[in-house]
Amino acid sequence: MGPLMQGVLTILIGVFGCIGYFYASNIVLDRVIFPPRHDDAGRNINRANAVRPWLFLFPALFALTLYLVYPVVGSFIRSMYDRTGDTFIGFQNYQNLAADPEFRSAVFNNLLWVLVVPAAATFLGLVIAQLTDRLKWGGIAKSLIFMPMAISFVGASLIWKFVYANDASIGMLNAVRLFFGADGPIDPLQVPFWNNFFLMVILVWIQTGFAMVILSAALRGIPEETIEAAILDGANPFQIFFKIQVPQIMGTILVVWTTITILVLKVFDIVYTMTGGNFGTQILPSYMMEYMFRDDGRATAVALVIMVLVLPVMIWNIRQARKEMR
Repeated sequence: MGPLMQGVLTILIGVFGCIGYFYASNIVLDRVIFPPRHDDAGRNINRANAVRPWLFLFPALFALTLYLVYPVVGSFIRSMYDRTGDTFIGFQNYQNLAADPEFRSAVFNNLLWVLVVPAAATFLGLVIAQLTDRLKWGGIAKSLIFMPMAISFVGASLIWKFVYANDASIGMLNAVRLFFGADGPIDPLQVPFWNNFFLMVILVWIQTGFAMVILSAALRGIPEETIEAAILDGANPFQIFFKIQVPQIMGTILVVWTTITILVLKVFDIVYTMTGGNFGTQILPSYMMEYMFRDDGRATAVALVIMVLVLPVMIWNIRQARKEMR
């Protein structure tokens, strides 16, 4: 059987298996576990209705446990062993990480990314969404700004490698410096500390389009009556934007912010393509890759550290979403 037929067969088994599961489980629930007897029909129906949602959730919960919870537990256990996977060393891998200056540098750089990229991308997306909504050709502008979202991180990194090239005949940055009379070309990717910000520009360039689209839809959802009332009261455009529009879409702004934050904590392609983690640009995912094939215990420990850093952001995002629903 060819790969195509195997894929089709797998899909069919999955789809019809789910349908059969839901059908059979409802029959068992209604006719076997809680049969509608005359003496207790109403009570049994209520019991069945209370259990029924869990029947529909069970496949998802089972898959979540199998493909998420089990690997996380297995990874935690694996992080307790040495590089060979044979000797149990407890929390030694985590102690080694805490004592490693390169790991601390990676954590610091990750914090920089988390502070700068979501703030810059969200702010630029919000400003561009507001400005383009007022232009006749705003749709074209939005399409051009959103276009980097269609480029892979590796592709975007290769584009910006030409921008940052230390040859003034290729690199736009050095060409501008040469135009204004600066002495000699520089390699922005080798400038200590600031090279991290040059890498962040790439992700901001990509994610600004995402923030713009979401926030533009949120701005259009604000009732026109609110804006008109503010204008009649004498509010200027800045007051309307910062005191009326922004507070009304704050929930959407937070969702965009946290979505980009989670992406930033997992970003790897840009750093790996541009610098390989050299010149002080190491971040946690690229640091993890250094040990992936030679010290699986330490690499797994780094992966769990990344997961722990992502969890508070996700929990906070879920709580904010619940508040918005209420």
